[in-house]
This record gives sequence, structure tokens and C-alpha cells, in this order.
Amino acid sequence: MTDHAALLSVAREAVAMATGIIRSMTSFSVAAKGDRDMVTDVDLAVEDAVREFLARETPEIGILGEERGHAGNEDLWWALDPVDGTANFARGIPLCGVSLGLVDGLKSTVAAISLPFLDVTYTAAEGQGAYAGEERLEASKATKLSDAIVSVGDFAVGEGAEVKNRVRMALLAELGGRVQRIRFLGSAAIDLAWVAHGKLDATVILANKPWDTMAGVLLVREAGGVVVDTDGGEHTVRSAATIAVGAGLRDDLVEAIARVHG
Repeated sequence: MTDHAALLSVAREAVAMATGIIRSMTSFSVAAKGDRDMVTDVDLAVEDAVREFLARETPEIGILGEERGHAGNEDLWWALDPVDGTANFARGIPLCGVSLGLVDGLKSTVAAISLPFLDVTYTAAEGQGAYAGEERLEASKATKLSDAIVSVGDFAVGEGAEVKNRVRMALLAELGGRVQRIRFLGSAAIDLAWVAHGKLDATVILANKPWDTMAGVLLVREAGGVVVDTDGGEHTVRSAATIAVGAGLRDDLVEAIARVHG
């Protein structure tokens, strides 16, 4: 049986180390890694340090990092985004974070997200609740979309982006006429952590890169929210999208998204 308490301690230590590196590297270079995508020296330094730490502390667990790919166990593995929100970070916008989730089969069971410039660390373990520091989190209790602040994930880049972004434009039109406010934060880790924290009522991320999402998905679920795919089915690591929402808004939000996809 996986010892979630022990592994959560490892995850906390890993994101604390990453936060120290991010705060200490006051100068860095930025390089292109694809169409309108980038990587910094900091992303690489954090991922390398965290991978080394996790390989030493949990050698039986694999790891998937955004910058270096997958190594080791494919059934039980860490999902790491060393700097989620690199575009924000590179411009000095403090909305970025380190995201580390433990994926067991199709779902995450341990999570730690550190927001280095907002001085908060979010943690969760399966069945143990979600926390910001020592504060136990509770997702939104809103029941009307007209009362909801909803964040939307980044527009697509790279191959096929034009077609994918037509759906995103339709989503903005659909939600813009129904919700209280729409927000673009530029970091899936923050989107999901803030749904867990009740700062956002929902987030709609029309993608599901495990390093971006798996830690935050567990936070939302442990805070009493729900996370689904575009069809309303339960979110897993194989889902096409990541839609996190307070339970009272689930049906209305899924219906709105279905109209866009229809």
C-alpha cells in the first residue's frame, strides 16, 4: 500500500527546494521550444534538481517532467511542472507555480503546488483533504453561473492551434454571456489551486497535460469540488480536458461546454 503521508512529505520538500531555486535565480535566459512556447534556465534547473531529489528519495516511483520527459515506473509516477506559467515568469508576472502530483494508475493521490511569489504552498493526499499551509480548503458552494468567476486555460499553440482555438473562442462567447466574470491567469496550477481554495468557482482547461493538471485535480477533489472531462465523465490522466468546478455548478457548466463542442 502506498504511504501517502510519507510521500506527501517528500512532495512538500521537493516543491520547497524548487521554490528556493526559483527565488534565487534572479537572472536567466529564455529560449524558444516551439510555436509561441518557451523554456528558461530556471525551468531546467528546477526540473533537474527535483528529478535528482525524487530519484534518490523514491527510486521505485517514475517521473514525468515537462522538460525532460518520462523515466522509470509507468504505473506509479510523479508529474512535475518545474515552472507552470513560464510566460508569466519570464515577464516578471508573479502568477506561476511549481506543480508536483503523484499519479497512481489513472488518478493522482498526492499533490503539492508552490506559488513562489505568492508565498503559499497547497497540498493534498487522497482522503485527507486539501490545504493552503495549515488552512483546510473548501471549494465554492455557488449554484448559479451568474454568480461565478470562471478562469479559462491558455489558447492552444503549435500544430492544429487554429482549429482548437475556434472552440476556445466559442467557449468565451458562451460563458461571457452567462458567468459573472472570466479570468485568464496563465497557469493551470493556479487555476486549479484557486478552485480548490474557493477563489474561483470553476476553471475550464481544454487540455490535459499531466504535469500541468494532476496535482491541482487532487486539490479540487479533496476540497469538495469535482473535476470532469468535456463530456461530464470523471477526469483521469487520459482525459482530453480538465474542467474543475464547485459541485453546485457542475451540471450547468458541463451543459454550457457541451453546447460549444456540439
